[in-house]
Amino acid sequence: MAAAAAVEAAAPMGALWGLVHDFVVGQQEGPADQVAADVKSGNYTVLQVVEALGSSLENPEPRTRARGIQLLSQVLLHCHTLLLEKEVVHLILFYENRLKDHHLVIPSVLQGLKALSLCVALPPGLAVSVLKAIFQEVHVQSLPQVDRHTVYNIITNFMRTREEELKSLGADFTFGFIQVMDGEKDPRNLLVAFRIVHDLISRDYSLGPFVEELFEVTSCYFPIDFTPPPNDPHGIQREDLILSLRAVLASTPRFAEFLLPLLIEKVDSEVLSAKLDSLQTLNACCAVYGQKELKDFLPSLWASIRREVFQTASERVEAEGLAALHSLTACLSRSVLRADAEDLLDSFLSNILQDCRHHLCEPDMKLVWPSAKLLQAAAGASARACDSVTSNVLPLLLEQFHKHSQSSQRRTILEMLLGFLKLQQKWSYEDKDQRPLNGFKDQLCSLVFMALTDPSTQLQLVGIRTLTVLGAQPDLLSSEDLELAVGHLYRLSFLKEDSQSCRVAALEASGTLAALYPVAFSSHLVPKLAEELRVGESNLTNGDEPTQCSRHLCCLQALSAVSTHPSIVKETLPLLLQHLWQVNRGNMVAQSSDVIAVCQSLRQMAEKCQQDPESCWYFHQTAIPCLLALAVQASMPEKEPSVLRKVLLEDEVLAAMVSVIGTATTHLSPELAAQSVTYIVPLFLDGNVSFLPENSFPSRFQPFQDGSSGQRRLIALLMAFVCSLPRNVEIPQLNQLMRELLELSCCHSCPFSSTAAAKCFAGLLNKHPAGQQLDEFLQLAVDKVEAGLGSGPCRSQAFTLLLWVTKALVLRYHPLSSCLTARLMGLLSDPELGPAAADGFSLLMSDCTDVLTRAGHAEVRIMFRQRFFTDNVPALVQGFHAAPQDVKPNYLKGLSHVLNRLPKPVLLPELPTLLFLLLEALSCPDCVVQLSTLSCLQPLLLEAPQVMSLHVDTLVTKFLNLSSSPSMAVRIAALQCMHALTRLPTPVLLPYKPQVIRALAKPLDDKKRLVRKEAVSARGEWFLLGSPGS
Repeated sequence: MAAAAAVEAAAPMGALWGLVHDFVVGQQEGPADQVAADVKSGNYTVLQVVEALGSSLENPEPRTRARGIQLLSQVLLHCHTLLLEKEVVHLILFYENRLKDHHLVIPSVLQGLKALSLCVALPPGLAVSVLKAIFQEVHVQSLPQVDRHTVYNIITNFMRTREEELKSLGADFTFGFIQVMDGEKDPRNLLVAFRIVHDLISRDYSLGPFVEELFEVTSCYFPIDFTPPPNDPHGIQREDLILSLRAVLASTPRFAEFLLPLLIEKVDSEVLSAKLDSLQTLNACCAVYGQKELKDFLPSLWASIRREVFQTASERVEAEGLAALHSLTACLSRSVLRADAEDLLDSFLSNILQDCRHHLCEPDMKLVWPSAKLLQAAAGASARACDSVTSNVLPLLLEQFHKHSQSSQRRTILEMLLGFLKLQQKWSYEDKDQRPLNGFKDQLCSLVFMALTDPSTQLQLVGIRTLTVLGAQPDLLSSEDLELAVGHLYRLSFLKEDSQSCRVAALEASGTLAALYPVAFSSHLVPKLAEELRVGESNLTNGDEPTQCSRHLCCLQALSAVSTHPSIVKETLPLLLQHLWQVNRGNMVAQSSDVIAVCQSLRQMAEKCQQDPESCWYFHQTAIPCLLALAVQASMPEKEPSVLRKVLLEDEVLAAMVSVIGTATTHLSPELAAQSVTYIVPLFLDGNVSFLPENSFPSRFQPFQDGSSGQRRLIALLMAFVCSLPRNVEIPQLNQLMRELLELSCCHSCPFSSTAAAKCFAGLLNKHPAGQQLDEFLQLAVDKVEAGLGSGPCRSQAFTLLLWVTKALVLRYHPLSSCLTARLMGLLSDPELGPAAADGFSLLMSDCTDVLTRAGHAEVRIMFRQRFFTDNVPALVQGFHAAPQDVKPNYLKGLSHVLNRLPKPVLLPELPTLLFLLLEALSCPDCVVQLSTLSCLQPLLLEAPQVMSLHVDTLVTKFLNLSSSPSMAVRIAALQCMHALTRLPTPVLLPYKPQVIRALAKPLDDKKRLVRKEAVSARGEWFLLGSPGS
């Protein structure tokens, strides 16, 4: 029995010896993985592997010993978690001893030690023993890169798991690592080494007397000068090394005495990258330094930063210099001072003021702005610095403003002043009297009001911005100041068209300040605007001159701009609505443009109300019933038809009302929206007008039940409301509503109302949750479309319904969307509907403004365009090749619309297969196809020059032909493409240069200025093609 057991045990050992022999002697790599797998599965123990390797480990031949240790190390790397503490001790002793072996053996020994450094069962003291052995026995920098990386990994592993043990070594550990790292050149190893140095410092390892040595061994790489090789598999970038080294250099104040001179030297060098790196490193150091570290170097640091900002031609260097100055000042500001200590912040700021202050007196000289930027960078660092700089600079700038009389000089001075005023907003003061601006308030207000009355538009613009900043300072402006400010803003809001930028700025400032000072604006501005509106109504009634109409429009815009506070909205909204009622009653000679202007102001007011739930609900419950009442009143039949009231039913006016109602609904909470929907839907389905103001109408409102054309047109207003509701709001009588909309959508007597019904139906479909009811609605829609697309008067309306339902389903990835899209493609061959079907692809791919929008809570999947492209473009291409010649333009137009609205990163990989069709589309006589294709090709010329250069002959010919197109938009787009062609490789283009320059001479004389402008730009680039420096 004993003999049988011995034979049974010897069998697997024999297999192990065979695997060892194949690896060590046979130089095969596979057996190592097999042995490791057997050890993990329990077939062998590590001790048995060592026994099997016995002769190999003691072999006099170094290569054989190396192979034996390599096998053991690979097994340990896979199985280190299985080792017992006693086994780890013996293995550590074995590997430490082997560190004295032949250099061929060392790489395998290090791999074994790396495996053992990962052991949980490592006894105390052995980590120190291993590192001491490595430091003493291994000259790390003579090893290959991969073995040096192994050493860094061993150190990292021990620092992560045996920190206290390593700290017991004291400064010896730091010194040992310095020896290991000294001379390292490989970027892969440097990233690990920098991380180790950072951990040494941040985890408080003892540096002892080796602070300077540790600095020297890392700072020798500063600034990083590394360019990754092409196709580098490791992906190490220069920025990775820069940031790792910066983290080391800026990790401790103990480096300051060595680092700051180095940074000053590099900032003063001529190398741009060194300047940038040094300034960024200085910025990082200021986060950990104090006054003590900076004290001796402040004059030199300031001199270097000043020189860079004053003299540099690089905006990046200037920005980094200003950021470094900001950080230096912040560092000096936060240091705690002893009672007898010198305040370095004051002396530092005094130096800055001394060197920069006098330049502020020269607004025409080039150093005025660099000086202002330096002072503002320092002032923005802390409240104390801001007070110090502001109290010195403000009196000077105020004096200079009055001293200089030219508007351009005053604008420069006021812009500098504005920069310092903005900095005051960063700091809060508990005591109002401590605010540095309080002492200059009267002078500042006087200066701003002078700027606002200056003839120079540019000075007025800066004055408006300065007034806004002053107003943002809490409790700075008095009631008298505010009254004057409101008066100026009122005047500026009515400037003529040649001062449009100033008027827009005044309106924006009015909105900003009205939110802060609602009482002042309610008292002084709103009454003036109300009176202006009343005068405007009188002028419109009398049919006065266009100038008065322009003032009337400015008044409407000012009313909406100032509506930024709930209390003001409650005054301005009734004014605008009352103005609309005047139109409805026939008290004004109103054109559609007047009503549209009021609606635009209402929409802007609704947008401002979205920020405040209270204002949003007030606007909704006040404006929407009023607009609906006006529209219903206008839709009623009259004994004597009134042109004035019919203005409210025009397409453009209803579209403007739609935007107001949609904007007012999108931000309602579900609870409030649910309240509103119980009134508005019954209005359209049942004619319930009880909630409308002035609701005594001469007849019943029934837009769906054989109503008049005027009443049916108001379905657009229903669409605006229900398609902007949150998805979880339940719509009453939904089944009836959907059927009525479906019926109306195919009514041919009023295209406007049928389109509105189709859009409303599609918007509700898109939001409806999946289920049986949705399937029923979809089946009804499909049946209606198929019935309508047959011969009859409703084909166009049925097509419109198909288009909008398809879009609603495409946006939400509904399975039926593919069938409807295929039906749409089939219509491309229809003689009557083919061109419209091609244009329909533009609608499917583009964003809408009134329905099916994300803002209106529609279900819009994030990559619907990419999915539509993938699913449908192959069929479009196949259809194009199979289509008769007279139908091909429809396929090209549809394809062009899809590609034009596709994200370019998606299109680029498909470009080689689709470019032929795009070039074919340029020959299509349809201007829409040409314009869409040119818009698609222009960015591709910039992003895929190699592919496009293969077709340069065709591109040049077609673009030049289109530059003479009857359509101005096509001519402009063709010339822009000719300009973009110059981005292709120059050798490809040079043969065409003479031909292109001659051809582009013709559009230089085009009758349209915009065409001439593009021609000059394109021809100039072609002239420079191939010239030195181009």
